[in-house]
Amino acid sequence: MYLSVIFLKLDAQPFNPINQFSMPRAMLDYTKTVLQKVSFDAKLFAKELKKAVSRLLPSEIEELKIWLEYFILDKPELHPTLLLIKA
Repeated sequence: MYLSVIFLKLDAQPFNPINQFSMPRAMLDYTKTVLQKVSFDAKLFAKELKKAVSRLLPSEIEELKIWLEYFILDKPELHPTLLLIKA
């Protein structure tokens, strides 16, 4: 006969899948905020967009691309920057 013993760690945090994904989400939100603030200058916008693409996860880059397409609709000077995210 086998005796099974289960040890419970009383101070352990319960698994929360939201905490697992909050950091990448925060980075994407931060990136959007920065891009909005520098959208007055196309060169600075392109520089920040390049940094974002190098730091974000592929799924976040896809979400950023969708957001960017809508954000630059009324900003023709920023349209060329869309090529940076498609490359």
